[in-house]
Amino acid sequence: MPVLFDDETRTFTLNTKNSTYQMQADSFGYLLHLYFGQRTSGLVDWGIVPADRGFSGSPYDAGDDRTYSLDYMPQEYPSQGTGDFRSPSLIVRDKNGTCGADLRYSGHEVLPGKYTLPGLPAVYSGDESETLIITLKNQRLGLSVKLLYGVLPDKDIITRSAIVQNEGNKNITVHKLGSSCLDFMHGRFDLITFYGRHAMERIFDRQEVHHGSHIIGSRRGMSSHQYNPFMILADHDATETSGRCWAMQFVYSGGFEAEAELSQYGQTRMIMGLSQEKFAYGLAPGEEITAPEVIMTFSNNGLEQLSHNLHACIRENICRGKFRDISRPVVLNSWEAFMMDFDGKKILDTAESAASLGAEMFVLDDGWFLNRNDDYRALGDWTPDTQKLGCSLDTLVKGINALGLKFGLWVEPEMISEDSNLYREHPDWAMIIPGEKPVLGRSQLVLDLSRKEVREYIYHSVSSLLEQANIEYLKWDYNRSINEVYSHATSNSKVLYDYMLGLYDVLERLNTNYPNVLIEGCAGGGGRFDAGMLHYTPQIWCSDNTDALDRLYIHYGTSFGYPASSIGAHVSVCPNQQTGRITPLKARYTASMTGAFGYELDPRILTQEEREEIIAQIRQYKQDREIIASGKYYRLSNPHEEAFCAWEYVSHDGVDVIVNAVVPQNHGNMPPLYVVPRGLTPGTVYQDTQTGKLYPADALMCEGLPLKFPTGDYYSYTFRFRRT
Repeated sequence: MPVLFDDETRTFTLNTKNSTYQMQADSFGYLLHLYFGQRTSGLVDWGIVPADRGFSGSPYDAGDDRTYSLDYMPQEYPSQGTGDFRSPSLIVRDKNGTCGADLRYSGHEVLPGKYTLPGLPAVYSGDESETLIITLKNQRLGLSVKLLYGVLPDKDIITRSAIVQNEGNKNITVHKLGSSCLDFMHGRFDLITFYGRHAMERIFDRQEVHHGSHIIGSRRGMSSHQYNPFMILADHDATETSGRCWAMQFVYSGGFEAEAELSQYGQTRMIMGLSQEKFAYGLAPGEEITAPEVIMTFSNNGLEQLSHNLHACIRENICRGKFRDISRPVVLNSWEAFMMDFDGKKILDTAESAASLGAEMFVLDDGWFLNRNDDYRALGDWTPDTQKLGCSLDTLVKGINALGLKFGLWVEPEMISEDSNLYREHPDWAMIIPGEKPVLGRSQLVLDLSRKEVREYIYHSVSSLLEQANIEYLKWDYNRSINEVYSHATSNSKVLYDYMLGLYDVLERLNTNYPNVLIEGCAGGGGRFDAGMLHYTPQIWCSDNTDALDRLYIHYGTSFGYPASSIGAHVSVCPNQQTGRITPLKARYTASMTGAFGYELDPRILTQEEREEIIAQIRQYKQDREIIASGKYYRLSNPHEEAFCAWEYVSHDGVDVIVNAVVPQNHGNMPPLYVVPRGLTPGTVYQDTQTGKLYPADALMCEGLPLKFPTGDYYSYTFRFRRT
């Protein structure tokens, strides 16, 4: 059974295929964390060494036993006010502003299947999973905290969430709400996080955990370009293929906070939850709030296995619907072709040219609705500009469908321009602080999705477009952070959390009522690239930066937590519009073979040589995309440390293998470079499908493949093997 309880020791054991998670309700009723590591049996109780810790207080119940202090004990859900001065998961204040909640074990239940979180995205699973709910209570406040654990044994995944309930008769306020906490009694660890900025997201960063706290997060109302809501704690000497590592991944798209803290006694606490910034969630008697879910996994075999666990969970237990398991279309997006400078003829001519290359979908980006010839106006007024298009939206789409292409449309429904009919009619729908001039981002404001009437307007605006024409794809964009946290209808300390519930509500309705429409998430590219959005949008535009060199680093960092099927990656114009860099078309193609594939260029102005190369690229990608989308992904180099970037896809049956590599720079008298594949079937032979050469799998995984150097930079390589 995935969930076990020993009544005598009051010990809970959660087992997956390769890991064990254990905790215990001790004699005082505190829920202690005992173990999360390689699968084992029996009670793991040797990690806590009693000692009198000066200036570390003891619970009153412990009496004269000064060796018991929560400032030292490993805990499952630490709360402020218990003598533990490390970072807590929960901070609660009563109506008088008094802080503190001493939580004690009250009971538990084990349920078949995986729990759900109404209104929030969460991992889903089949009959093999189980749910453990542990209830902690504080009598003074009438506070109940239900800790939720979901166990997916075959995936080596354990999920966590918490529901805070006011069962008393007075108001309380939640000032900090964490979802998961891991306490390690000892160890030398590195913290791996993924930092960035707009157009350069999810850059790999590995630092040794030193005394104090290393905190990442977002105060921007979205998960952000700056820090991804995902972190890894790893043994200091852990590699791709060896060592222990633990991951926490937030299934949420708003503000978050994640922390690794090394205490005075050399203990490490890993914690993740909602951002405390601008958060104070009041609960009247009978009310509750749910912490968004955290996906946790453990690997005893390095970072590679950790990523495989997360990839499988995201692909099969977060993403849903028709597009979860089918190949995504090859897209031609109009943005880098002509931005907003177009008319109906230009659209159809571009689509016709894209179809002749082998593209499967044409996506019309920004600029298609009334008064939208620049990005200073008209957001919120989602009426097609029939004069600019030269016809109705339906007629345009039918013309594109007649070329053999599907049609997609860009939208940004969460935003509003001051120069718009919607703003003139409903200025109170925008998040603006009364008496203050708003901070503008891209000359736009944010709609208050915590309000039902705003959500209804957004849903009906988008659904009206989907009813007007055969639109089979939406690029759902979001191009600014939330600065003014103010609502005319919702408590301002609740609005950021309620905003996300509102967004998820709209997306859930669209997914339910339009299951044949593929939605791609976007937030200025990768500003909301998280597991929460992937529950509704099974792919996300990875970055607004389409430069081939920069994408190598962006995709490398993204690969640690997210599968290739979730990554939108396109070949763009050259020189690149973001960097001005000139790279060969082949290198741009290789760098984009990382997931949902397409082009961001004007196919009408290609040379004949470029046309022929792109036709061959699309033909090859269509043969490879199933392996890329569903195969196991291997990082074969670290581009931050090595002279090349290489990665590999292996089909789940081990038969087909694709190895890609890009060498950004050539230097005089270069030393030889070798790419060493992994994940092949030992004892077998693989054939290079391009040359016919045979390779023993074991030798190939030992010695690797040499990269031959022609002249020039950004040379790329693709090897394809098939097991004989």
